[in-house]
Amino acid sequence: MQSELQQLYGNIDIYLFDQLLKGTYDNCKKVLDAGCGGGRNLIYFLRNGYEVYGIDPNPNAVSAVKQLSQTLAHANATENFVVASVENLPFDDNYFDLVISSAVLHFANSPDHFDNMIHSMWRVLKPGGYLFARLASDIGIETLVQNLGNGRYLLPDGSERFLVDQQLLLQYTKSLNARLHEPIKTTNVQNLRCMTTWCLQKI
Repeated sequence: MQSELQQLYGNIDIYLFDQLLKGTYDNCKKVLDAGCGGGRNLIYFLRNGYEVYGIDPNPNAVSAVKQLSQTLAHANATENFVVASVENLPFDDNYFDLVISSAVLHFANSPDHFDNMIHSMWRVLKPGGYLFARLASDIGIETLVQNLGNGRYLLPDGSERFLVDQQLLLQYTKSLNARLHEPIKTTNVQNLRCMTTWCLQKI
């Protein structure tokens, strides 16, 4: 039997959960998960009356999240979930109060691809809205990763990822005219990989 916490939040990203506990997104109405997978980060939002949207390039994932939405929030339109790429979001400018990007940006295949994904998400975000991003970085394992070129690296855990560092994230924060509403936080998983949480507000 699922615990009450699991029913309420599902397998949510722990750092997204942290923002919910802090009340950061209490006044957000429209939420987009840009790379939603099966919807693991959307259960709380679906259960609590948010207008929830999601995109994923995988049609099976989009089918799964549509089914999840119908089960948890019948009034939430299944048309809100579409097969699309992060760099080409099919939504109007200034549309969302919150955009979630959890474990997606490190699949960029080049600096240009990464840049296109960031600017696409920023375009659909309303002024005053929030971007929650969690992505792989080399912060703390700089000497342990192998540069493969084009922004991609081989990590000690054997995976290949597009990696950022703190300088790049701060450069984007400045160029987007954004506000860091949380310090940049990085979790080091036994020197095998590092995941960084980057929380921005659109000014």
